[in-house]
Amino acid sequence: MDIVCLDMEGVLVPEIWIAFAEASGIPELRRTTRDEPDYDKLMRWRLGILKEHGLGLKQIQDTIRTIDPLPGAKEFLDELRKETQVIIISDTFTQFAMPLMEKLGYPSLFCNSLVVADDGEITDFKMRIENSKLSTVKALQSIGFDTIAAGDSYNDLAMIKASRAGFLFRSTEQIKKDNPDIPAFEEFDDFLAAIKGALK
Repeated sequence: MDIVCLDMEGVLVPEIWIAFAEASGIPELRRTTRDEPDYDKLMRWRLGILKEHGLGLKQIQDTIRTIDPLPGAKEFLDELRKETQVIIISDTFTQFAMPLMEKLGYPSLFCNSLVVADDGEITDFKMRIENSKLSTVKALQSIGFDTIAAGDSYNDLAMIKASRAGFLFRSTEQIKKDNPDIPAFEEFDDFLAAIKGALK
């Protein structure tokens, strides 16, 4: 039995931190997992910048409410979910993701959570499990699923490589160059056709 595991940001919705970098006027926050493979290091760096500028959860959520899924993403997801089960596995946080899940028709989402103080300051974050994308794919395989995985960033590569079939979608030139064996797509129609082709 097949299950498709998709990354969220950069694949179905714009990068939240890039949108917030633009809204807040803090260009350093444009850095994402496409640039920094170490997610813990990246998040601790982000929290330091938020603290320095006196920004908290509310300001980020205000930006997230203005974000729409990438053009064609909801239609792609709706069509894919007619064919097979889909789980979005993301390193984002529940407090960020819910407005976007509503716009995508509430697909299943496995992600992490933020630790937020009473005054709205984001003081820490809790990862659901170590190496969450790879761990989740391996857990699904252990209960009888064949996984098909796709994403755009460094932190997606392990789950893509561990799956029966895997794809890059709208990734960077460097990641595509470093992983020539992983089929890469730029348009949802081609991406959907490739996934359907990989389904048993």
